[in-house]
Amino acid sequence: MGMIFCLATASDDTIAKVHDDPRLIYRAIYNDDPEIYEELSAPPKKPGFLARLFGAKEVDAPPPPPAIEFPSEDFQDYDLDKAWHGIHFLLTGSDWEGDPPLNFIVAGGKEIGQEDLGYGPGRSFLSEEVHAIDSALEAVTIEEFKSNFDPEAMMKADIYPTIWDRDPEDDDTLGYLVEFFEGLKRFISTAADKGLGLIVWIG
Repeated sequence: MGMIFCLATASDDTIAKVHDDPRLIYRAIYNDDPEIYEELSAPPKKPGFLARLFGAKEVDAPPPPPAIEFPSEDFQDYDLDKAWHGIHFLLTGSDWEGDPPLNFIVAGGKEIGQEDLGYGPGRSFLSEEVHAIDSALEAVTIEEFKSNFDPEAMMKADIYPTIWDRDPEDDDTLGYLVEFFEGLKRFISTAADKGLGLIVWIG
């Protein structure tokens, strides 16, 4: 499946609660599917008879996460498929760095605990930070974005998923990036208009 960059909107209040108990991140990012939250945040099962016989020890299970619901009207999600690293490069000219807030795909925000969402913990951006990201993205025209496409440099920098030098007649990789960049701009703009923050992760 590969590395997929995901985003979910959340209120600043929800984000604060998630930082207080990082297990709640599953409730926040799967707001429309509470069963996933219950499954992923469940404590580990106790070792069975045979496991105990061969030396496995019981450990005290952590307390269950609180039964909580976050406002569904605050929740929307989006993903950049595998275009995220290429979009970051076209926005910043860098592989893993770049100036904020346009580097938000790979940096910035606040890390949320140690819950592994696929490729490490998630990060949060408060509503004020989302406004700054939205303003920065709005300033980048599609023409400017396209002009930053440099297949040779992207392959040299090992920009995931290293498909950028393919023949455009066979695989329009620039069009792929533009499609998801336009979707990202719309998603961030809507979040900013609603005064919402973001939780982002790579899954």
